[in-house]
Amino acid sequence: MELYSGFDSNYRYILVAAQRARQLQSGATPMIVTSSTKPCRIAEQEVQADKVKWELKPIPVIAPVTESGAA
Repeated sequence: MELYSGFDSNYRYILVAAQRARQLQSGATPMIVTSSTKPCRIAEQEVQADKVKWELKPIPVIAPVTESGAA
């Protein structure tokens, strides 16, 4: 399995590129010069050129609920 640079999984790479493609479809300006006009291809090229920044946020830990006053 080929992992893209800086990504822990191919799935995360696809998620980041898809989100960027949605931004491009909504009118965002491309961050690279490319001959492509397709948002998905432009997003993929931007991610590969390290122009798209992403952050993996930690999952919050929730303390278990305990009954108070239990014997």
